[in-house]
Amino acid sequence: MQKTDSPPTGRPSAELGKREAGAGRGRRLLALLLRSKTGTVGAALVLMVSLVALFAPLLATYDPAELDPMLRLKPPAWMDGGSLDHLLGTDNLGRDIYSRIVYGAQVSLIVGIGAVLVSGAIGAVLGLVSGYYGKWIDALIMRIADSFLAIPTILLMLVVLAVIGPGLTTLIFVIGITNWVSYARVVRGEVLSLKERDFVKAAKAVGSRNSRILFKHILPNVVSSFIVISGMNVATTIILEASLSFLGLGIKPPAVSWGGMLSDGRQYIATSWWVATFPGIAITITVLGVIFLGDWLRDVLDPRMKAKG
Repeated sequence: MQKTDSPPTGRPSAELGKREAGAGRGRRLLALLLRSKTGTVGAALVLMVSLVALFAPLLATYDPAELDPMLRLKPPAWMDGGSLDHLLGTDNLGRDIYSRIVYGAQVSLIVGIGAVLVSGAIGAVLGLVSGYYGKWIDALIMRIADSFLAIPTILLMLVVLAVIGPGLTTLIFVIGITNWVSYARVVRGEVLSLKERDFVKAAKAVGSRNSRILFKHILPNVVSSFIVISGMNVATTIILEASLSFLGLGIKPPAVSWGGMLSDGRQYIATSWWVATFPGIAITITVLGVIFLGDWLRDVLDPRMKAKG
């Protein structure tokens, strides 16, 4: 009798199943996103700002640091005296506002995402350790967290930046190390509940190491809460960066910051309103997009919101 080939089994089929499952989850999330007006608007705004930041060299019409005193405070193109060469006008040094806003998107997103990654990594690790081991370790980490909460965040940042000096890397680092507390507290609360679950007790019973239990079994179950907090904190970080740059302790020239543009235009608000208005609009659009997308992520990923629905 002639033998027939059996269908392939084993690892390749398992990997194929994982890819199909991942694709199915992706399609489900996309369908949920398109079903939500808030989520769709937020995603569209975030995507738009991200594309502007990514393709800034192609979209900008001038070097953002190029000075032309002969064209200082030139109004937008649709006003008397304006020109299509400078669509949104120029600032007090003759720099093109449109090009500076385009390049400013890069700084806002880099600081917003970079600082959240730093603070999220610190907070997640401390929260995992605090919730899992408990006892004196938990007490020590939580008292450190309380001490951070006792000091106003913006004041702590101002002191550190005044000592170290402003700069992109410094700003990301300072915001990151001063905003880890919310991550640590939320992750700790999740871990306190998860470590009493049967799958964790089973892992301990078979002799799994604590590090494996933490990062293999517990961490994947707190990722959704981590993503929800991160989404909202990106918006807060963008505002913090703009505030610090406005005060002169953020991004150093010739790098462009929307907060720095606001600071440059505040004394001309009565006569040349466009210098400060357009970077303010850029900050508002970006923050609203992140908040809308964060609200949608909370509704989709937070199990408590699912239970209410």
